[in-house]
Amino acid sequence: MKIGKHNIEKNIIQGGMGLGISWDKLAGTVSLNGALGVVSAVGTGYYQDKKYSKKNIKDKPHSALNFYSKDALTAIIKNSRKICGDKPLGCNVLYASHDYGRIVRDACEAGADIIITGAGLPTNMPEFVRGFPDVAIVPIVSSARALRLICKKWKKYDRLPDAVVVEGPLSGGHQGFNYEQCFMDEYQLESIVPSIIEEAKNWGSMPVIAAGGIWDKNDIDKYIDMGCAAVQMGTRFLGTFECDASDLFKDVIINSTKETIKLQKSPVGLPARAVETNLQKAVIEKTAPKVSCVSNCVVPCKSGIEAREVGYCIADRLADAYNGVGETGLFFTGSNGYRVDKLYSVKDILDKLTNGE
Repeated sequence: MKIGKHNIEKNIIQGGMGLGISWDKLAGTVSLNGALGVVSAVGTGYYQDKKYSKKNIKDKPHSALNFYSKDALTAIIKNSRKICGDKPLGCNVLYASHDYGRIVRDACEAGADIIITGAGLPTNMPEFVRGFPDVAIVPIVSSARALRLICKKWKKYDRLPDAVVVEGPLSGGHQGFNYEQCFMDEYQLESIVPSIIEEAKNWGSMPVIAAGGIWDKNDIDKYIDMGCAAVQMGTRFLGTFECDASDLFKDVIINSTKETIKLQKSPVGLPARAVETNLQKAVIEKTAPKVSCVSNCVVPCKSGIEAREVGYCIADRLADAYNGVGETGLFFTGSNGYRVDKLYSVKDILDKLTNGE
């Protein structure tokens, strides 16, 4: 598969998972093994704090400038390169992020080959990759209408998407649908892919990449047969030794069940899929940690207003999950998270996905 100027051996993209789930070890190893590894730009201010513990739990990155740390993102991409060399490497930047444009430029300057953006319609994304002609740009959409709007806006910049990711409502984390739509047949991935493939044809030959709920080679083959060029998978890579998540995070996923993986309310204003743990109980009982917005991570939260309404700060709770604080951590996963039964190497996972073992 080719995205922009970048050739990717396998038709598999590893989903960018934040905070701290797909950083240097996971993304670098996925790219090394022929798929596209994707670094998450979310919460890089926590990257240096490898020995996080309860005694320094108050040491949080203050302001979006530090939460989305350029120095840390540069280090993550540099360390990914130590693993994968010059193979293509992606970076996922949420459009809902405060400082979105600055983060995209940071990723380009750090050496990312492909920028992938969801969590909103990145209608001005090309503006932030000016001066980096070799960097491919890829939006994530959930409808043909969204792709059409993006392409119309991008034409003003003399750019079109180098590929497009189509994400259905079985993915981990935030969804591009409201709660009711997540359960309606017409919004499922297999239902929305055909119209987006047709829309993509109107704008040239951009590869269409299916995402959300894809687990094995049968799923991959299904979407390739439908006309997709590749798939994006996040949850399957949670169950790897190289995943940058804490050991506790991986244990939570391994011990999850189909019944405990649910859509949750989020300060972002859209449903988010996660494992139901002590956090959700604490929110209901109003014993969750007090919301105090210091990171100013995403625009829709309105500097903590929505977080206080929902009952938790998403930045703080994702940071707890990354750092192994089980009592208050938020553990995102896709609908197939309960199928993670043990840890494998990235190479083993990709061999299974390629060979169908």
